[in-house]
Amino acid sequence: MPADPAAPSATDEDDPGGRTARQIIVVVLVTAAVPLLYLLSTPHNFYDLKIYMSAMRWWADGNPLYDYAQADDLQGQLFFTYPPFTALLLRPFAELRIGVTVVVFTALTVLALLVTTWWLVASVADRHGVSRWFAAGLAVPLVFAVESTRETIIFGQINMLLVVLVLADLLLAVPRNSRWAGVGIGLATALKLYPGIFIVYLLVTRRWRAALVSSAAAAGATLLAAAIAPTESWRFWTHELWLTDRVGRPDYTGNQSLFGLLSRFTTPGEPNQVLWLVLVVAAGAYGLWRAVQAARAGDEIAGLALTGLVAVLVSPITWTHHAYWFFPAVVVLVDAGLRPPDPATGPAGRRRRVALLVLAALVTAAMVYGVVSYYDWGRDYERTDAPGEFLLRNLYVLFALLLLVALPIRRDPAGPPAEAAPEAAKHEPSSRQ
Repeated sequence: MPADPAAPSATDEDDPGGRTARQIIVVVLVTAAVPLLYLLSTPHNFYDLKIYMSAMRWWADGNPLYDYAQADDLQGQLFFTYPPFTALLLRPFAELRIGVTVVVFTALTVLALLVTTWWLVASVADRHGVSRWFAAGLAVPLVFAVESTRETIIFGQINMLLVVLVLADLLLAVPRNSRWAGVGIGLATALKLYPGIFIVYLLVTRRWRAALVSSAAAAGATLLAAAIAPTESWRFWTHELWLTDRVGRPDYTGNQSLFGLLSRFTTPGEPNQVLWLVLVVAAGAYGLWRAVQAARAGDEIAGLALTGLVAVLVSPITWTHHAYWFFPAVVVLVDAGLRPPDPATGPAGRRRRVALLVLAALVTAAMVYGVVSYYDWGRDYERTDAPGEFLLRNLYVLFALLLLVALPIRRDPAGPPAEAAPEAAKHEPSSRQ
């Protein structure tokens, strides 16, 4: 008996549904222009990028890189705080006009957002039988609207370069056992130290080769910078790295870490260091333990989201533009909430789906609204004495803690392939729980 013809995929050119999806995607992508225009009209005016470029010109003129200081009315003095390897990559931009540099950085950030969003939503779209383009079209405007993206673009930050490197490793290279697995995370760590948490993730998930490659890449990039700029490298690693006051006051609402939360209780005094370390160890150990469970289940997106949220919590300074890792967590929540419940779970399964979708909506609303509205740059200290202030000024910290506990781990995260499975496969027993 001849086999039944394969069902047309959701992306066939002659599929009316596919054409409709592509028409909708155009409309949705056009709406991304609205948040983008908002981004470019906000008062930050690429402030951080201009500091970087001023520091690069200062260095190009023969001055010590880490002596550069820029006066700021509210924060006193601002400095160049990145490792020397980052300075080497930024140095050529000192020869360009600042307007050209702004265009280049913005274009690369937008491209990185499009690519990483596609990586995150493609498998979810396949599983739920919708066009990948349509799913990306729904997700892209949302990613542009969230505060971490807004702050990354309008300050001129490099965060999305780091995200591309990390996601390329964890979603593409590591699952395929590529010989290059780990290089992206290593380079990201050499550029800005907080991606080093993903080397720890590779270690605790026993990806020994990728962890070794990652460590070697970070060390190699750092040694290359030391060979080219030995004085700056020695000074950074022996002195500047340990001066946390160079990056700003920890009690600012923009610092959404555990240390920031504690600082907003104690300012103008310092938080209790022992208490902070206890919280860091507890959050880090629990979050990485859950990330290991996700990796063992094959849920790489949940694993990297949990690891990124650990980084948000344990870093002494986590500015809002570092908080990208809530977005992959939302992808996991939405996917888990849209899956048909196990009939054996009954009403509890349906309630769980609703709860996951509600949590996804709340996290999304928090990311879009953000905490920038509660910056009080004119005040000397940003305390959280009132309950309402505590909630609003620590919004990301509290959601990160909640997600460490509540983020679901999907037992079949890859889902079925986009094409229809052979008929015989329908009768084979599943090997997954």
